[in-house]
Amino acid sequence: MRHRMRHRMSRPAPRRWLLAAALLLVLSSLMCSLPRGAPTPEGMDPTLASLLTLAASLQTYTATPAGIQTPVTPVPATATLLPTLFHPTFSGEPPGGRIVFSCRIDGFDQICLMDADGTDLVRLTTAPATEFYASLTYDGEDILFSSRRGGPFQIYRMDLDGSDLEQISSGLGNLYAPELSPDGELIVFTVETGGRSNVWVMDRDGSDAHALTDTAGNGDPTWSPDGTRIAFVSSRTGVNQLWIMDSDGSDPRQVTDLPFMGGRSSWSPDGTRLAFYAGPVTDHQIYTISTDGSNLWQLTDGSDNLGPCFSPDGEWITFTSYRDWNNEIYIMRRDGSRQTRLTYDLRDDYQPRWGP
Repeated sequence: MRHRMRHRMSRPAPRRWLLAAALLLVLSSLMCSLPRGAPTPEGMDPTLASLLTLAASLQTYTATPAGIQTPVTPVPATATLLPTLFHPTFSGEPPGGRIVFSCRIDGFDQICLMDADGTDLVRLTTAPATEFYASLTYDGEDILFSSRRGGPFQIYRMDLDGSDLEQISSGLGNLYAPELSPDGELIVFTVETGGRSNVWVMDRDGSDAHALTDTAGNGDPTWSPDGTRIAFVSSRTGVNQLWIMDSDGSDPRQVTDLPFMGGRSSWSPDGTRLAFYAGPVTDHQIYTISTDGSNLWQLTDGSDNLGPCFSPDGEWITFTSYRDWNNEIYIMRRDGSRQTRLTYDLRDDYQPRWGP
């Protein structure tokens, strides 16, 4: 399951470096001529905004012969502020909270964090290993994520500045997609071993780990806001669909009946709807659906859009989209309006999860 999702989430694009090299000389003089307080992309011609973004990114990152992005300056082992050329503008109050996500740096998937308006973007991890599937705890104090820094993928936690790192799990196989329950007592996650994946739960300190499902093809679990239910994806009927079960693993029931279902989903804060993605490869779209399977709404159209997550107030949804050069983090209103790009760089940014 992980390998399939990895290909969807982060496709290589080596040809963009050829284009970037050709454009850099032309754009560097234009960059220098921009006055302070130049208009944001929302007030610019879209093509010019994208080209200037590319030029600014190249001033920060260089390409190795293998095409891997490498920071010009060494990255310390603490939270590091990453440069961003543009920030979106919002009419009225900007969205609140923070968004944690995966960011590909130095050839590895790392954990990054930013405010939900796209500001204060920091890199939190620096290990030469894949680290992804991050989530913020409901109290906004910790980040859980999956890492293979010690061998097989295991679950780790850290503070919001990347400090006080600790490994929570041990063994069981490869572990992904951890999320803390709303009461702060339990962690739900995916265990992949022997070609099978299932949903497990354990205490916050890693003790008393046990399975909630026992069929092939279950994963990407997420708690309901009241902690009584868990949504997850399952292929137990032959193809991936979205399911809900009680928090003890009982009473599983199917929610969707759609082709080309994706994995990660998210509950609306009132517990009545789920956001998810579905569609053929390179044409995934974001949807919401009532938990009883009714009232299906499509929120995006075109490009490739994945990994949605509701904001804590339920008014916004964050997601990944490939619509501009490479995969970047976006937000939109819960009805699909005001789709706004938050990240502007040459990194692969994906798997966003919103928290307080």
